[in-house]
Amino acid sequence: MTSEERSTSAIEGARGELIALSQFIHEHPELGYEEFVSSAALIDQLEAWDFDVERDSAGLPTAFRATTGSGDLHVTFCAEYDALPDIGHACGHNIIAASSLGAFLGVNAVADELNVRVTLLGTPSEEGGGGKIDLINAGYFNDEHMALMVHPFPSERLDALCLAVDHFDVIFTGKEAHASAAPWLGINALDALTISQTALGLLRQQLRPGDQFHGVVLEGGSAANIIPSRTVGRFMARATTAGRLQELRERVNDCFAAGALATGATVEIVELGHQFSHMESDPDILLHYRHAAEALGRDFHLDDEEAPRPTLSTDMANVSLVVPSIHPLLMIPTDGAINHQPEFTAACATPEADQAVIDGAVALANTVIGVARDEALRQRLVSRR
Repeated sequence: MTSEERSTSAIEGARGELIALSQFIHEHPELGYEEFVSSAALIDQLEAWDFDVERDSAGLPTAFRATTGSGDLHVTFCAEYDALPDIGHACGHNIIAASSLGAFLGVNAVADELNVRVTLLGTPSEEGGGGKIDLINAGYFNDEHMALMVHPFPSERLDALCLAVDHFDVIFTGKEAHASAAPWLGINALDALTISQTALGLLRQQLRPGDQFHGVVLEGGSAANIIPSRTVGRFMARATTAGRLQELRERVNDCFAAGALATGATVEIVELGHQFSHMESDPDILLHYRHAAEALGRDFHLDDEEAPRPTLSTDMANVSLVVPSIHPLLMIPTDGAINHQPEFTAACATPEADQAVIDGAVALANTVIGVARDEALRQRLVSRR
């Protein structure tokens, strides 16, 4: 048997466990840094296969690390397992977790003959917090040579346009008053937020390509006849690079200052989590992934046609600036739904999604096998460290 056959056999031999794990995580959605059930399920499966697992990696209760092999090429698969508020696993992190686990198992089967060391890294809170950045800061990517994962999407793509992003809350504070008897005694925090959103809407016409911002109102007041004394909005700002994002934030922050100035309210901006960077996929690793995925019948005609890349943000982008990385998009049928829609949540627990778990695992594992045999690429990766 070839290395690819042995690796695939190991993954196929665990098909039942991998699909059951994906389904279990899907049925137990948890928010970032609170993925206690999901991370425990992954750890339990690793330990059932006799792998040693480091818990609480980087001091994060839902992060973990398992490593096997002793070769000079160190490969890391990143597992995500956090969900979204209200709509659960609408980004398919259940598929990501199970496919990364399967890839780890597949490479483990051939680690000695390929002279590689392989790690499965459990990375919490991709949806905003940035667990991978916590792990970067704690040194967990210091001796890796490459990092890989796949991400479910409605179409097959080699990579996306990953934008740098900030997450932040904007809090306006005013003063209550009776909205009918004496409204002039109040300072309307909701008006401040409304003025700010109007200013943001007008700013949109002058945004550069790649600039984006979005927001929701978390608190808007308590009763219609009370002048709101406190409002809270949660926002994201995105741009093509961290430098461009800083420029955008200055203009966005001025819009919030305008709302405060116009109403007399005070404004506080609270940064949430880490700033996600732009991503730089490694083209040579990506080429090996393409060959591995195409061998499974996956089709990258959209990339060949140079169709516009989908835009998204991820803390895997920060990893890519530290370690050569890939983050390809793995197609699952969604009947027109896109990530972060309830219909996408449903699509992540279908027989086709289950097959995507196996395809993702096999493609990732065979990518590593291809890289390990590519002497020039292997030398480039190892010599970086």
